[in-house]
Amino acid sequence: MLLKELSNANGTSGFEDEVRDLIKSRLSTYRTDAMGNLITSEEGKGLKVMLAAHMDEVGLIVSGIDDDGYLLFKKVGGIDDRVLMAKRVVIGENRIEGVIGAKPIHLLKEEEKKKTVEYDKLYIDIGAESKKDAEEAVGIGDPVYFATEFKENGHCFIGKALDDRVGCSILLDMLKKDFSFSLYGAFTVQEEVGLRGAQVVAYDIDPDICIVLEGTFASDTPDIKEELQTPKFGEGPAITVADRSVICDPKLVNFFRDTAEKNDIPYQIKRPFTGGTDAGAIHLTKEGVPSGVIALPSRYIHSPVSMGNKEDYKNMKELVYKILERIESEKGDFYGH
Repeated sequence: MLLKELSNANGTSGFEDEVRDLIKSRLSTYRTDAMGNLITSEEGKGLKVMLAAHMDEVGLIVSGIDDDGYLLFKKVGGIDDRVLMAKRVVIGENRIEGVIGAKPIHLLKEEEKKKTVEYDKLYIDIGAESKKDAEEAVGIGDPVYFATEFKENGHCFIGKALDDRVGCSILLDMLKKDFSFSLYGAFTVQEEVGLRGAQVVAYDIDPDICIVLEGTFASDTPDIKEELQTPKFGEGPAITVADRSVICDPKLVNFFRDTAEKNDIPYQIKRPFTGGTDAGAIHLTKEGVPSGVIALPSRYIHSPVSMGNKEDYKNMKELVYKILERIESEKGDFYGH
């Protein structure tokens, strides 16, 4: 399963090499820009459409080694401190295994037990006996990845980096299709630290329209009020109207919704002004790029493990294909091209 391979590949922001190489192995032609974005295209006539999905995932980076050989770290991307403690990790190219540690519960004071342990009070234990021992295995600046293996579980799948290996997987599938318009695939870097790769690739391609394929949060869990539980797990892909980085083009949003309804594909609207995506950088490129976002609702994103729904994944893939098919048949007339 392609998604399994992509999820198991490691690629925190700035260290996307393994993911990029895996995607390259599925492409016949491609180029890589100076930032590390991977770009492929099928030239056609008329409209220039870009599909974008980011390769990077949240993770950690080694920032120091203490005298006893424990590793200090910084977060790469938005990670909640609550999900870090006691997680297995692998470090650097040599895949050195470690565990994120903290003071044992038996030694905590009562007031400490009531607080979340902040990440700068945590450390990574690789079993080193000294600083010298640790330095022989890892170095400052080495990327740290969560050691999570992708699994299928009934109607769900569980793995790391569903944000946004889901988007990468669906983008690869769309590139297998034939369309008469020019279709560009952009696998971007460093989305999790500021949409950096997207700024460069959008300027380069200069598309007429961009569709960003993403993974987003699912909020139908017991700790969230019923009226705020959107998008939900198992109720279809989520279409973005607005998030913290972009107010999506209304014509595209309506086009996405209308396409879903005409094809009986379930969909939902993502809760406005939460999160951010590459569309935030892409829509501001040059004179502006009409941009929209379609995402897979996933539980527990930006953590060592996430959960996705197989039916949502199938429906997201189908919706993206039907949108592209309709763009071709209408030759961009819906947007005045």
